[in-house]
Amino acid sequence: MSAEPIMIEVGAGELIDKITILTIKSERMSDAAKLKNVRYELEVLSAARDANLQDTSELQKLTQALKEVNEALWDIEDDIRACEREKDFSDKFVQLARAVYITNDKRAALKKDINLATGAQIIEEKSYTEFE
Repeated sequence: MSAEPIMIEVGAGELIDKITILTIKSERMSDAAKLKNVRYELEVLSAARDANLQDTSELQKLTQALKEVNEALWDIEDDIRACEREKDFSDKFVQLARAVYITNDKRAALKKDINLATGAQIIEEKSYTEFE
């Protein structure tokens, strides 16, 4: 049984976020079958971006910043998993765990900036307990 794609409306920030994550996966993964799926999804979503968003210098800067934040998250998650595998729950583990939510806050802010810069009608909102 083959399911048809599910079509939903998303804000530009969510779309660009997904594209940057898929780009990172395409650069860092080595499994051929996984790469095939990642590249297909990246192609589909990139086409949607190109058809719906103007390629402005502001959007390019925000996209690059979001990619850098997502790369940092990838590295943090890899490091946390290494600590977990080694049963290392030292200060390093705590600092990495804290870095996840701090970096995710940066990610959410960039996604919102993209939504506002593109005039998106759907804008994801976050609500967290303040930590600073």
